[in-house]
Amino acid sequence: MVSIKINGKTVEVEQGTTVLKAAEKAGFTVPAMCHNDDVEQFTSCMICIVKEISQNRLIPSCSVEVTDGMNVVTEDGEIAEARKMALELLLSDHVGDCEAPCRLACPAHMNIPLMNRLLAEGKTDEALKVVRNDIVLPSVLGRICPAPCENACRRKTINDAVSICLLKRFAGDEGQITASQPSLPLNGKRVAVIGCGPAGLSAAYYLRLKGYRSVILDRNEIPGGTLHYSIPDDRLDKALLEREILFIRDAGVEFRLNTEVKAHGFSSLVKEYDAVVIATGDITEEVSSWGPDHNDKQLLVDRNTFQTSLPNVFAAGNVTRSARLAIRSLGQGKEAAFSINQLLNGRPLTGESRPFNSRFGKLMQEEFAEYLKESTAEKRLLPEQEGASFTKDEVRKEAARCLHCDCRKLNDCRLRDYSGMYHASQKRFIYQERKPVKKYFQHDIVVYEPEKCIKCGICVRLTAKYQEKLGLTFIGRGFDVRIGVPFNELLEKSLVKTARLVAEACPTGALSLKEHKNN
Repeated sequence: MVSIKINGKTVEVEQGTTVLKAAEKAGFTVPAMCHNDDVEQFTSCMICIVKEISQNRLIPSCSVEVTDGMNVVTEDGEIAEARKMALELLLSDHVGDCEAPCRLACPAHMNIPLMNRLLAEGKTDEALKVVRNDIVLPSVLGRICPAPCENACRRKTINDAVSICLLKRFAGDEGQITASQPSLPLNGKRVAVIGCGPAGLSAAYYLRLKGYRSVILDRNEIPGGTLHYSIPDDRLDKALLEREILFIRDAGVEFRLNTEVKAHGFSSLVKEYDAVVIATGDITEEVSSWGPDHNDKQLLVDRNTFQTSLPNVFAAGNVTRSARLAIRSLGQGKEAAFSINQLLNGRPLTGESRPFNSRFGKLMQEEFAEYLKESTAEKRLLPEQEGASFTKDEVRKEAARCLHCDCRKLNDCRLRDYSGMYHASQKRFIYQERKPVKKYFQHDIVVYEPEKCIKCGICVRLTAKYQEKLGLTFIGRGFDVRIGVPFNELLEKSLVKTARLVAEACPTGALSLKEHKNN
């Protein structure tokens, strides 16, 4: 046995054990990308480096074996910077989106590609559930939203954006109203929401889902705020708004209408409730008198958490910035609810995190055909009558136009996870024009996107171990090396026995299963 100290903790392991495995035995996790327990180690990514104290040197923990008396540190500033640089070198040659541009452009961060996939398959109830994860008023927003998501849609480069708002409208109109996540049992904590417009409705709904007794107070006799009182009936059928507000009521949100909050009443709410959300619309002298820091135009809030200068008071919607954009107010209400849940559960108040996102910009013309492999060549479809909704058949056709720009390994990509963890920059080492994206769909269950590959060699070693007749191999040398099939054969001939195994083992989205994991 060999005795080794890791982060001050002594552990005994067998001779021949790697530092990575010794750290695991000691209870420490070291990030690694090119390592796979099923095959022999091939050091390439350098994410797993640690520091050997006695010699003050950085070593790849996945391949260096322990020696008696070794003293190792797995995290410090120098290690973090080295890992960050290694990640940035990998990212410089990684061409692919994590999340689709449409989702990044949506102020509520709705999973638009997943909604599209479900609608294309005729799964309207499931699509509505996806929408309501982030947008509680899909029928309303499907009629009044200016669609920043469509402006960012990659399909726009080819022949017009996907009609995302009309698809969302269909999900809201035709999906079963019960197709949403159930509210958690009440946890004994209460939150008051002042204002019954889009921000207030959103905050109250998502708080109730998390188990809070959420109470909306509004001076008007009819809920909806600007949605009810400022939008003409010919643009928004108020019966649809009432229907979606009824859904919020049925989720357990309590409404106290005809209730005007003055300064004294606000102070009482702050004392009585565990948290308060100000969602009153444009700032007024009355709201300014309640105490939070403000200027002439808005309450001042932390842009990550939406907390005001008062400890348990948050604000969302036009009171923080008069934008007249309901989707932004809805998104802020949801994020304020997230922050309140953090605060009242004793967690650090950071707000809803945004994971790292690899992006590569606009499509090149030569990439159109690659993305259309997962789509149709049809032009944008719109209802024959202006202002009308899609039919079921039209929905399936339009949803099928989605290019599915999101990565199949969106929630299972180590490159993305570690890049976020170490705050890596994708642009640091990019000095030349990017390579064009290619997608290989010849295999029955696997997709290969070589521009996402980091050349870790896990797939090469797995196909060799399990004796694929052709398997995968390194082709080329130096910076031009790539993973490919020997003798220019098709992917389906190289992955006969190990297709699912290599797809699941790939640390990026280079090799992935055809079905989207988040679908």
